[in-house]
Amino acid sequence: MNIELTWLAALSTVSILVGYEVALVAAQRRSPGRAKLPAMLLWVFVSVAAAEDADPQRQSEVARRGADVMPFSLKATTHVFTKTAEGGTQRVIAKRPTDAQQVKLVREHLQAIQAEFLKGDFSGPSHIHGTEMPGLAALKAAKPGEVAIAYKPVVGGAELTYRTNDAKLVAALHQWFEAQLSDHGADAMAGHHHGHGLIPSSP
Repeated sequence: MNIELTWLAALSTVSILVGYEVALVAAQRRSPGRAKLPAMLLWVFVSVAAAEDADPQRQSEVARRGADVMPFSLKATTHVFTKTAEGGTQRVIAKRPTDAQQVKLVREHLQAIQAEFLKGDFSGPSHIHGTEMPGLAALKAAKPGEVAIAYKPVVGGAELTYRTNDAKLVAALHQWFEAQLSDHGADAMAGHHHGHGLIPSSP
């Protein structure tokens, strides 16, 4: 990937996250322990490193197939994947937190795939990323209840939190997250686990 384009995407991401600082200021008055902008910037540089190693042709194909599954605009949203010791968090936020239509579509989609994933139905990710997607086979084979998936609305979108006590499934989730980070390119970024999350939840 051209280095100038990579850093242009990074700068664009910075401007998106700065927009969330407005929401953070109000939230920090209610909960002073929230993370601040420097932690956000850490995300950007992690994402840049991942983007430099990604395959632009594959990213283009993934974006095309993604439109078959995801009702919201990939270009108008950002996927944030945060690994944790028990699994991780998949968050999707509108690049403009005031974009009510994109926020609505994100929340509806994440609620829908939560129900599908809990039933072992990963047909959406399979269609977008392929049946050989890292981690996917293990997640599809998991028994009911082995992976807990919680939905939560957040400022500008929503998130799914995955938790399991099975070390192999934790590893599968992490592989699955890494594959999505690579495939979504500039439309995704690696999150940094910090307390209750970087962007405050909606009241």
